[in-house]
Amino acid sequence: MITLNDDRAAAALRQAGSIARTTTGPGPVLFHRCPRAAPRRHELESKSAVARAVASLMGRQYGGDFEPAQIYEGRPYFVPSETLVASSMPAGLRCEGLEDLLGGVVPHAFVATKALTHGLLDRAADAPPGWVDAFAERVGDAVLPGLTAFSRGDALRAGERMLADGPVRLKQPEGVGGRGQQVVADGRALAAAIDSMDRETLEHEGLVIERDLEDVVTASVGRVCIGDFVLTYCGTQSLTRAHDGGQVYGGSRLLVARGDWDRLLGLPRLAPAMRTAIAQARRYHEAAHHCYHDLFASRSNYDVAQGLDRATGARRSGVLEQSWRIGGASGAEVVALEALRADPSLAAVAAETVERYGPEHEPPAGALVLFHGDDPDCGPLLKYARIVGNAGC
Repeated sequence: MITLNDDRAAAALRQAGSIARTTTGPGPVLFHRCPRAAPRRHELESKSAVARAVASLMGRQYGGDFEPAQIYEGRPYFVPSETLVASSMPAGLRCEGLEDLLGGVVPHAFVATKALTHGLLDRAADAPPGWVDAFAERVGDAVLPGLTAFSRGDALRAGERMLADGPVRLKQPEGVGGRGQQVVADGRALAAAIDSMDRETLEHEGLVIERDLEDVVTASVGRVCIGDFVLTYCGTQSLTRAHDGGQVYGGSRLLVARGDWDRLLGLPRLAPAMRTAIAQARRYHEAAHHCYHDLFASRSNYDVAQGLDRATGARRSGVLEQSWRIGGASGAEVVALEALRADPSLAAVAAETVERYGPEHEPPAGALVLFHGDDPDCGPLLKYARIVGNAGC
């Protein structure tokens, strides 16, 4: 790795777009900390741990954090902390296809958020540049009933239409882990919630208005491509108790299949509800790639909510959101890929990620430790991934 000491030379190379590679051979695996709202320490450290594990899996050097002012020998493989937006990628971070990263690149910022999931109120509604109405038509009932709005007036009208059928959940599209959400049951509460939002944020990021469910189980369905190896998976998320007593994400247990969607659906003993979740995630995945041609993702994860409609009691299932970046399940994905590659006779394995709060927890032997320490915001926390069986396949 060569460091450019001449700032002017570095700037010229960055402008030329040649800063990140000097040859076409394999380069190091680099972790890219995307510049957005400051994440918690454990989130960044666990993601960088995934990047380090990916380097080992690929037989490449781990180069640490991507530095735009450095030239790397060979063609780097990037592991970004967030989904990349094509128009705002840093100079030198050249991700041109699936072979360049574990994550995804979208043509517009909204494509990476919950705003994508639902259609607009009507064709006269405000929309950001690049919005494709056909996505909502193509994804159909693979998502819950809902609408997305990008202005106060559209949000009020969309909310009022949805409230005619019962309580709705308002969701800020860029909220993470359930943050930025609230349930409203009448027009007054709807107007108050919308009025409390920053107008510029609403017009830029949008607002999701979605049917509210109770007794919800969230399924995780995904697809990962690293090199020429493809795996797909399904599973469920669990909750654990944080230091403040609240319920938070506690991990995911996955059934991971060697190969694409049909291989996953072909596994025995899948529950009917999980087959529905897989089919809905696949439909969302294919609709997004069909409607947004410049989208590509080597890591795709879809959260599918399954529960009871709070107003009617009817059972519903639908994709809540997409994730085209490494996330909470990525540790399990990596250890599963390693196990499947090591034993070609296996069609599938079971893997899990676990998150536990408190100083008393220790990682089990052989686990991939993603974080084990004292987070300034969350306190003592352990995060790890491991194989828990071969799924009988």
